[in-house]
Amino acid sequence: MLQIIERFREDIQAVLERDPAARGPLEAFLFSPGMHALWMHRLNHWLWRANFKLLARILAHFTRLLTGVEIHPGARIGRRVVIDHGMGIVIGETAEVGDDVLMYHGVTLGGTGFTREKRHPTIGKGVLLGAHAVVLGPIVVGDGAKIGAGAVVTKPVPPGATAIGNPAQIIVREEALEALEV
Repeated sequence: MLQIIERFREDIQAVLERDPAARGPLEAFLFSPGMHALWMHRLNHWLWRANFKLLARILAHFTRLLTGVEIHPGARIGRRVVIDHGMGIVIGETAEVGDDVLMYHGVTLGGTGFTREKRHPTIGKGVLLGAHAVVLGPIVVGDGAKIGAGAVVTKPVPPGATAIGNPAQIIVREEALEALEV
């Protein structure tokens, strides 16, 4: 139980650090639908892994109705993830989201294909996903990358790079290039 309370505190602190509209812990706790969706996802993911798949899907459906955030119970979400505003977020079944990710409204982590294998993206640690960004398929967005608002990404994004536009163009900063050369 203490671990759950500590994770709640960690989530509230992450919202306070990355959402300037959150004026204090109580306000973050009461008015952060993205955080509420993530809390429910943790329960739904546990149920999914415990083979209570139908119950997990039912609760995920109600979470979507309440928060506007749709996270499949099978998706794997890291720690201190912040979903700012929340509305319109879609995270697919085989998606993986790393720690310390900041995600704005309207982001889609979608699948390609109809197989039951990995078909959704893997988002690295410390990634920023701009409003209405769409990341499709079993690709990897590297640690510290930035996906611009409205970008449609269908190819891997190197760590530290930025993807903008539709289709997304990858802009690699010099530090990212140097890291790749080492």
